[in-house]
Amino acid sequence: MTAEERLYKLEGIVEGVMATLPGRMTALENRMTSLESRMDLLRQELKEEVKALEGKLAQEMARLRQELKGELSALEAKQAQQMAGLRQELKGELSALEAKQAQQMAGLRQELKGELSALEAKQAQQMAGLRQELKGELSALEAKQAQQMAGLRQELKGELSALEAKQAQQMAGLRQELKGELSALRQELKGDIGAAFNRMMVYLTALAAVLALLTFLR
Repeated sequence: MTAEERLYKLEGIVEGVMATLPGRMTALENRMTSLESRMDLLRQELKEEVKALEGKLAQEMARLRQELKGELSALEAKQAQQMAGLRQELKGELSALEAKQAQQMAGLRQELKGELSALEAKQAQQMAGLRQELKGELSALEAKQAQQMAGLRQELKGELSALEAKQAQQMAGLRQELKGELSALRQELKGDIGAAFNRMMVYLTALAAVLALLTFLR
């Protein structure tokens, strides 16, 4: 088959399709219209079913609420009973525990009293022994201090004696120095007094001469 024959055959097919296309389009439009009508009917049915379902669900929810309220009430009552029983059990256990603790505390007090008494007795013995040791140490310390004080007194006496002797020597030397200085001072005073007496005699002689001169001139 040539290309022209194929083209001619294809044109025939296209013309046949174009001839039948309007009818097919009309049938398709009719089907679309029918489909839309069915969709509208389906929407209405679904709306009614949804409303019915909502009503049924509301009823079920109301019934479920009632059931839950009843169950909750029963559960609360049961829990209240259980709590009451538990309180009674706890009260009993607490009472038994308090009684047991009271017994244990009483026993512990007795043990502590015994231990404290023994400890006080032991401490009293230790304190008595410590007092004896301290008395002995104090006695030994007093004896040692008495010996040291005696030795210190002897040393002080010797040092005081040496100091007194040294001071006596120093005082003797000081007396000798003072005597020498006093002798020298006496000699100086004698010389000063003699010089002053000589000056006075010169003044008196001069005064007598002046008086005699004045008498002569009158």
